[in-house]
Amino acid sequence: MTDFRLKVFQSVAKNLSFTKASQELFISQPAITKHIQELEANFNTRLFERQGNKISLTESGRLLLEHCERILDAYQRLEYEMHLLQGTYRGELRIGASTTISQYILPPLLSNFIRKFPQIKLSVTNGNSRDIENALETHRADLGMVEGASRIPGLRYTTFLKDELVAVVSTQCKLDIPDEITPDQLTRIPLVLREQGSGTLEVFERALQKHHLRVSSLQVLMYLGSTESIKLFLETTDCMGIVSVRSIHKELKAGLFRVVEIKDMTMYRDLCFVRQQGQERGLAQLFMEFAERHNQFML
Repeated sequence: MTDFRLKVFQSVAKNLSFTKASQELFISQPAITKHIQELEANFNTRLFERQGNKISLTESGRLLLEHCERILDAYQRLEYEMHLLQGTYRGELRIGASTTISQYILPPLLSNFIRKFPQIKLSVTNGNSRDIENALETHRADLGMVEGASRIPGLRYTTFLKDELVAVVSTQCKLDIPDEITPDQLTRIPLVLREQGSGTLEVFERALQKHHLRVSSLQVLMYLGSTESIKLFLETTDCMGIVSVRSIHKELKAGLFRVVEIKDMTMYRDLCFVRQQGQERGLAQLFMEFAERHNQFML
């Protein structure tokens, strides 16, 4: 029912790229151009300024984007509520999940959700926590799942699970690291950490601050963009990593890694659903309620 041209325009406006919009919507670039030209002809105005290979929104384009986001959100709510009257759930739900959640927590939940609601089209993107919050702010995601402690004004956070970060080393590590160390000893151990913007690094930084330490005072060998990368790095390098305990169940059971306790330094965090303020109903709410009833899939 939604005017597809509005989806095309929104994608081009958010990406500022016809090519990226084509990839995002799985249609050809000439088709993207045609839809934009039809909108410009309909409103008798240019929506984008073209400068070489770069584009930017005109004043008309910014106005259309503002209304476009409200219209598409309203269409989504309408579709949900109309099908709800018939006792069915249909529509599209775009989920953005931070890396740890998308890799270790979300897959079993998704499989059970689509089995129960086959008429709902799910799409999932992943990135670090700040990436997901940005996707919500720019209406590229309907529901976020993030880790970390920071909160962005205008977004609403709801805890759905607790998580713990731990220090871990390979059992083949040649460094003389005891099973328990002090925070001060941490400064003398080579480390591999998650990248800036990740919820994992944020929680670790806050734990350090309680002991008057900073990441800059540590021997960080490498910042990596995923927990899987850190695990692979630990297998071949004599260093320590900070990861979610949920991500290393198999390795601990197989005797590949061991956890090193850091005395008086606990690193717990909330895993949260995050939405735009005021978004109380619809498929995002349905998914949240489903997840809360099926916490066993996340344990």
